[in-house]
Amino acid sequence: MRIANPGILNQTDMADQSEALKARIEPYIAEGGAAVGDRAAMEAFLELRLALEAGLVRAAEPDASSPTGWRVNAWVKQGILLGFRIGQLRASGYGLSFVDKDTYPARQFTPDHGIRIVPGGSSVRAGAYLARSVVMMPPSYVNVGAYVDEGSMIDSHALVGSCAQIGKRVHLSAAAQVGGVLEPVNASPVILEDDVLVGGNCGVYEGTIVRSKAVLAAGTILTRGTPLYDAVRGEVLRADRDNPLIVPEGAVVVPGARAVSQGKGKEWGLSLYTPVIAKYRDEKTELSLALEDLLR
Repeated sequence: MRIANPGILNQTDMADQSEALKARIEPYIAEGGAAVGDRAAMEAFLELRLALEAGLVRAAEPDASSPTGWRVNAWVKQGILLGFRIGQLRASGYGLSFVDKDTYPARQFTPDHGIRIVPGGSSVRAGAYLARSVVMMPPSYVNVGAYVDEGSMIDSHALVGSCAQIGKRVHLSAAAQVGGVLEPVNASPVILEDDVLVGGNCGVYEGTIVRSKAVLAAGTILTRGTPLYDAVRGEVLRADRDNPLIVPEGAVVVPGARAVSQGKGKEWGLSLYTPVIAKYRDEKTELSLALEDLLR
């Protein structure tokens, strides 16, 4: 099956193409279903890899019927794992010496892609999607299965982990880490929706969803086990068995602390780190983000 240009496909065409690709991948994703040297499995995997790079299929995608607003495509994540299973180690270069699975070389870009990758050690792994007008500052890294939408900036020393979903006009500031969630295959990856600003040295891990227009101040850490204290609405937000931690739309999250309430921690006067929603975006926040755009 030929991978068509996503720019000329409507939603129905893309859905049909995705289902056809899923049918090709599924026979090989069972444990032991394919091995090194399986030519048919390799052809199916390479088709999936091209579809990921074209943005035709995603590890997770918006779904209004889901409680979180997102649907995980487990078969895509299983197909990515297939690539690791059937790949072999190979040395390659392009100026930098490295050894990796031959199924996941570094992507090569041309000016026609409309993506700006500034020199200095940045890399995008095969199977990752970068939309036009994305900017990467050195050094930074985008892993397989990740999706980075239009107008987003990946700043110096920033990481976009495997299968992470990054929306439009997102700014990952210097040393920001967006964790990867490839396994378990049914687990939601980290998702940053449109217009999110992630400050320097932030870490977003374990399937956390950051809703559109939220701001994470420098040094904020979000994980599945992290309670998020909403000081504006008087709520404590947590992940549960079925859903990850979800940062509300427009929330401005800052690093905070909460007192230990029992045991030696209380006796010693200790506090633990916790993220706090200090406010929701307002005109002053918008002005600071406008300055970010001017500086790009």
